Amino acid sequence: MSRRIVVLNPNSTQAVTDGLSAALDPLRIPGGPVVDCHTLTEGPPGIESDAHVAGVVEPLCRHFAAEEPQTDAFVIACFSDPGLVEARKRIGRPVYGMAECGMLTAMTRAERFGVIAILEQSIPRHLRYIDRLGIRTRLAADLPVGLGVTELVDQARTFPRLVDVGRRLVGEHGAGAVVLGCAGMAPMRAALEADLGVPVIDPAQAAVAMAVGALLVA
Repeated sequence: MSRRIVVLNPNSTQAVTDGLSAALDPLRIPGGPVVDCHTLTEGPPGIESDAHVAGVVEPLCRHFAAEEPQTDAFVIACFSDPGLVEARKRIGRPVYGMAECGMLTAMTRAERFGVIAILEQSIPRHLRYIDRLGIRTRLAADLPVGLGVTELVDQARTFPRLVDVGRRLVGEHGAGAVVLGCAGMAPMRAALEADLGVPVIDPAQAAVAMAVGALLVA
């Protein structure tokens, strides 16, 4: 019987889930786990505030609990890793947070990494999390593109901003790797990496890669 990973987008924007799922196609390998991407329909259109983070914890845990009997690992596809601590306490399967996995992956690629946030107001939340993980000394900077989650879908508008922020992270702040701070940025990862000339980490890919690897050797 095939193993299964459920990747949950905790916001209700299906376009984000669709882009995320397409970015995960390289990790759907023959003989590997099935990777299913779900949308949390109870979530807000974008998780952009502390209130949004707090509001999705319970529905996220309920969704995981309902899927647990037929699932071997879960991934939270939001850079705030909402509900990660709670889900790990309540779910008897491994739960991966994309922010945690993305930043850990970045640290294997460079001494210092930068984060591209969506909004200025997201940065204090990111920094609290980075401090909790004990990795602040490895952070070059965390800079915003100034677009909300639903606005990221417009790649013609978003990509130039990603390039501008990415170049500042690398050129001005010395980042040797860049982490995308939202699942909605996933479709633009490869093009951004080609422009910046440094590793660009899609944290959802990083989390699913860890989950796939763990299940393949279990």
